[in-house]
Amino acid sequence: MKTVGVIGLGIMGSAMSANLVKARFRVQGFDVLAAPRKALKRAGGTPVASVADVTAPVVITSLPSAEALHAVAREMATKCIVIETSTLPIAEKLEAKKTLERKSITLLDCPLSGTGAQAKTRDLSVYGSGEQAAFKKVTPVLKGFARAHYYLGEFGNGSKMKYVANLLVAIHNVAAAEAFVLGMKAGLDPKTIYQVAGDGAGASRMFQVRGPQMVAGRYDDATMKVEVWQKDMKIIGEYAAQLAVPTPLFNASAALYTAAMAQGFEKQDTASVCAVLEKLASLKRSP
Repeated sequence: MKTVGVIGLGIMGSAMSANLVKARFRVQGFDVLAAPRKALKRAGGTPVASVADVTAPVVITSLPSAEALHAVAREMATKCIVIETSTLPIAEKLEAKKTLERKSITLLDCPLSGTGAQAKTRDLSVYGSGEQAAFKKVTPVLKGFARAHYYLGEFGNGSKMKYVANLLVAIHNVAAAEAFVLGMKAGLDPKTIYQVAGDGAGASRMFQVRGPQMVAGRYDDATMKVEVWQKDMKIIGEYAAQLAVPTPLFNASAALYTAAMAQGFEKQDTASVCAVLEKLASLKRSP
């Protein structure tokens, strides 16, 4: 049984940890909050008291901010390969990479494609970049928590691909919500919309994944919180602007996520843009 460390036991980190335990890895985990550490223990992993106490040869980081990544990089002490899965600016990851290299620690840029719900069922894709030999070494670990993995070349290419993927997620999520609201305002049952439209040419992965929440009109079981998604939206927008790439559909979708924040959905799932559009359409669901 091989040991894997996981630093950051939030929605994604906890799901990856649980799947690695199921795949018969010994999982060491750390989070700044006590509750996720206790949850890891219940799942069969071993919580540790600090970043420095993570001694596994392969470590996964799933972190909410660049500041958190830099703090982890400063505190790591054991030589290892780090699979960095967070969605962050490439410049911040490069800075952390330099910090870790001084300790003979290899950092791979490996963002994930998939929601928290998909993470629970091991339905994730890994966009890997960085030192190819190190990526090959960690492939067995990737298979423990993801259904697919891709090696994309030099460090940073993984993040670039993630920006492309999340741009599509942002648009498709809003498109799904817009379709539901149009159908419901026309008198169609949301379950019927999900079943029939979801089986047609207009379906998308976001329609399938977030559709059940839109059908129920319940968004409290968040697989991606709106407030966290705002961070991703900002990164993508700034990167596209650096490249002078127009993103009219992405920009249009951003306003709906901002409205969700304003309407009190910040802690709820991004599928809540459906509720925002329902309000704009003066739609009242049947009991």
